[in-house]
Amino acid sequence: MDLSATRILIVEDHRQMIELIRSVLAGFGARDIEVAASPTEAWALLERRAFDLLIVDRTFHNGDGLDLVRRIRRPGETTAAFLPILMLTGSGEASVVAAARDAGVSEYLVKPFTVTGFHERMMALIFRPRPFVQTQGYFGPDRRRRQDPAYRGRERRG
Repeated sequence: MDLSATRILIVEDHRQMIELIRSVLAGFGARDIEVAASPTEAWALLERRAFDLLIVDRTFHNGDGLDLVRRIRRPGETTAAFLPILMLTGSGEASVVAAARDAGVSEYLVKPFTVTGFHERMMALIFRPRPFVQTQGYFGPDRRRRQDPAYRGRERRG
């Protein structure tokens, strides 16, 4: 994987985690990496510059990563609505993962993470992106990971 031409924004407030993520990304060739210590700071950067990938934590001293994701995914709010987003956070609880999915996160990875796990998520974001969908209450990557031939609901995929 060569990320040398990829513009990446990391939204994280713990210095050691920032350095770890930077190190792993550098191992994949990434050179263009910006860091924001809060969702507010990240939003300001997103308004000034286009990024190819966002890596965001869920919890901050002053803010919520899910609020940032929801704001990014609001159609018309920003030019970054289709931005691939990896949520890298400390909770693997089903309710937290579901909340991230429902906010519009593209991929999810629990800390502490392995380089292999990080690589797998990056490969999915870059080489196997999920199509975006818009429904009455959601805009973002398709939340469904598999086809369910038995599903006959109103919003069934073709």
